[in-house]
Amino acid sequence: MDKALETMIGNMPEKTGKSLEEWLIILKKETFTKHSEAVNFLKKEYDVTHGFANTIVHLSKEDKTKTVDLIAIQYEKKQDLKPIYDILTSYIKTFGSDVEFAPKKAYVSVRRKKQFAIIQPSTKTRLDLGLNLKGKEAEDILENSGSFNAMCSHRIRLTNIEEISENVKSWLKEAYEAAG
Repeated sequence: MDKALETMIGNMPEKTGKSLEEWLIILKKETFTKHSEAVNFLKKEYDVTHGFANTIVHLSKEDKTKTVDLIAIQYEKKQDLKPIYDILTSYIKTFGSDVEFAPKKAYVSVRRKKQFAIIQPSTKTRLDLGLNLKGKEAEDILENSGSFNAMCSHRIRLTNIEEISENVKSWLKEAYEAAG
């Protein structure tokens, strides 16, 4: 969780009269089909400012999805690729405590101050490692990302753990450092 969000949650009782947990209980009692309906409800019924209302509604949605293991779902039918993911994430964790892994439905975003990599099991036999290395020439297995993902400048296609070479580790570290 970033500092701004932590501060906002910390200020919630003073600024809104209720803690985040109390707001989540209130929202669970209601039914909304759209995000904006829930935001407008908090603004109208409880006189909550837009910023706090929007944050509360976003966090109420996160609260419901925390029990879903997105990584397990990604590798459910691609078990042979999971060791590649595990080795990559173990290596990335050595970079520092400022690394954040943000699982999405189809991939994991890896961030520092900004995203520097994505790890995506693209097929049953291939995991794609997307890197942000703007201005770097493609070489060896480091290719331009093309249509793979607009958030990355490069892609490395990995089919087994032996392909995680010193070059791959070096490019990952370079992307991490550039994101600082």
